[in-house]
Amino acid sequence: MKTYQITVGELIIDVARKNIKNLHLAVYPPDGRVRIATPLHIDDDAVRLFAISKLGWIKKHQANFASQQRQTTREFVSGETHYFQGKNYLLNVIYSPGYPKVEIRDNTHINLYVKPESNAAQRQQVIISWYRQQLKEQIPPLIAKWEPNMGVKVEDWGVKLMRTKWGTCNIQAKRIWLNLELAKKDPQCLEYVVVHEMVHLLERYHGDRFVSLMNKFLPNWKFYKDELNRSPLGSY
Repeated sequence: MKTYQITVGELIIDVARKNIKNLHLAVYPPDGRVRIATPLHIDDDAVRLFAISKLGWIKKHQANFASQQRQTTREFVSGETHYFQGKNYLLNVIYSPGYPKVEIRDNTHINLYVKPESNAAQRQQVIISWYRQQLKEQIPPLIAKWEPNMGVKVEDWGVKLMRTKWGTCNIQAKRIWLNLELAKKDPQCLEYVVVHEMVHLLERYHGDRFVSLMNKFLPNWKFYKDELNRSPLGSY
């Protein structure tokens, strides 16, 4: 695969040349990055004409991302709103000499236990570590559920913060990565991303076969895809 950039007016487009049959256009959150995957035989002039024909669609999606609600910069102090599994909670910071930890207190509050001298970055790290641990508990049962249904095997998986993708799949290594931000989302959105990445073990590209497989395994997948794109974006 060859990747590079072209410009159409003031629009910068990432181009990926692949062994595929059709052109595929995508606009990614949070900043409206534009990417076109193109078959090897189509030249750049044809790619530019394709982009021009889709300018209205591109601008519409970029405007949607620009208007999305985003979380304000967090200081990790009492009274802030934080998200977990699709719900919003009020943070309650408790200063304690013990080991830092996070607990769900009730349906509306999360307790964050930290040392009295902790700063915002340290409090943030405790929250991030807790998010990571929660995801690491959620992911294995989902993989175990879907492996026999799909007839695939995930050899390895991990969690990391990604700026533009909810997940990735290394097909050769059969390894998937899930975005740390998914800890904030509805668990069904997490399952959608797990299924999406596992489907790549059956089909590399986002073509008709990929869509057909997603429809087969998770018929309502487009709802969760839209839900993720509507959700507040993180600000780590």
